[in-house]
Amino acid sequence: MKICWFDDHRLGLVEQDHVLDVSAALKALPAPRYPAVEKGDPLIANLAAVREAIREAAPGARRIPVKDATFLSPVAAPSKIIGVPVNYIKHAEEAASQTDVFPLRHQQGSVQEQGFFLKANSSLVGPGEGVRLRFPERRSDHEMELGVVIGKYANNVPEDGALGYVAGYCIALDMVVRGPEDRSFRKSIDTYSVAGPWLATADEIPDPGHLAFSLAVNGEVRQASNTQFLILNIQKQIAFASQWYALHPGDIIMTGTCEGVSRVLPGDVMHCEIEKIGAMDVRVEAA
Repeated sequence: MKICWFDDHRLGLVEQDHVLDVSAALKALPAPRYPAVEKGDPLIANLAAVREAIREAAPGARRIPVKDATFLSPVAAPSKIIGVPVNYIKHAEEAASQTDVFPLRHQQGSVQEQGFFLKANSSLVGPGEGVRLRFPERRSDHEMELGVVIGKYANNVPEDGALGYVAGYCIALDMVVRGPEDRSFRKSIDTYSVAGPWLATADEIPDPGHLAFSLAVNGEVRQASNTQFLILNIQKQIAFASQWYALHPGDIIMTGTCEGVSRVLPGDVMHCEIEKIGAMDVRVEAA
């Protein structure tokens, strides 16, 4: 099942080239409480019940062509966005060869030795909202990645069985402005975390370790690889992250980018594709 948020925060089910407005399925969510007892995204936390309600709502749902929908992030309220640094060998080599762009501290040590980093939740947008460059005089780069959405509470989980904690997958753009500041700071600018265009539930992708993906800017392919080349695979990422902090429903892991990261400018259009998930276009604008 492919589930999305679109237009004015409508809940959608994507079927081929149409989006079905299944917002009626939101009735399956428990009434909100303040303060919230459970951390995380309510829809992801109650995904099984929502999926059943979506099946009931789909036959009579209004249908909108995919090309006419404005897609928001498929996760509305993650407790955190987790970034995984230099997780493809060729990207690590790329960073080592461009010391004027990539700080030396980002090239030292393995993924585990460097540790994961966090991006501000306020930086999260969907592809239909676009990326806005806050510092146009500085270099902002695209970093195309597979996004993993956690489906249930996970704390100190073992690698074996780690995929059982996944709700689904999406395309992720880990945008960054280059410079001397801390990585988390430069990657937390508003609109610098893009997720979309929808959530492909985990049952649709039994093996996330073999997914081809690519990114093109204005029709020119800049990045192309396969998740089989991840240094730290998805099971290891979930296990490692959960050793340091609990993961909650809706948490997004941006699993690392391949080689080919490069600058984008206002007016550019980034076209992103991941096998078995789909494709999305993201426009770049000046803030």
